[in-house]
Amino acid sequence: MAETMLKVTDLVSSYGNIKALKGISLEVNKGEIVSLLGANGAGKSTLMKSILGMVNIEGGSIQYKGQELVGKKSHEIVPMGISLVPEGRKIFVDVSVEKNLEIGTFFRKREKSRDKELLDMVYEIFPRMYERRNQLGGTLSGGEQQMLAVGRAIMSDPEFLMLDEPSMGLAPLVVAEIFNVIKRVHDMGITVLVVEQNAKMALKISDKAYLLNTGTIVASGTGDEFLKSDILTSAYLGGGKKE
Repeated sequence: MAETMLKVTDLVSSYGNIKALKGISLEVNKGEIVSLLGANGAGKSTLMKSILGMVNIEGGSIQYKGQELVGKKSHEIVPMGISLVPEGRKIFVDVSVEKNLEIGTFFRKREKSRDKELLDMVYEIFPRMYERRNQLGGTLSGGEQQMLAVGRAIMSDPEFLMLDEPSMGLAPLVVAEIFNVIKRVHDMGITVLVVEQNAKMALKISDKAYLLNTGTIVASGTGDEFLKSDILTSAYLGGGKKE
């Protein structure tokens, strides 16, 4: 039986008086790639922020490896083995690539040997980051900045990695490269939860997926089941039939 890594139950999250998540439940098993799909405003990013303790939670439960996360702050959650690559990458443009990577170690216990091991791992996955290690983050291309953001997350030594819109704003060839990176990260033994507008690309690498609409889960299944169904042609994913 698969080991449950993340279990969300009846989660209600809000921004002020606006309920962004309306009682959603989902599970992510160890070793899976799971996609969260849906239109803008569906609640996908809010779920990730809720997991990291960044959003007001009104009800429900978020358990990570059997431990309750609701009530904990981000600086308590990240050392438990959870990391987020945020939408828009949010790298530090005025410091070097290597310094950006080092920032990823700040929320965990520092061990020089592990720091070096992780840095070597990042440079193996992303040879361009090694080539550009002394360049300022702001001089990198969009695709390179996304690689840097993923590398920074790896430096926190996660078991569970969340990626929020990793392909946003990138050229098609770079998008394919980013999804290959996600697979390589997964092959390292890291469980992955990904929010992605490019649904078909995400589903091709996903073990399962959840479809959100205005704060509720309206469908779930394996990546193959989603690809073979007509659910991706629904209008709010942008593929509906034109009248």
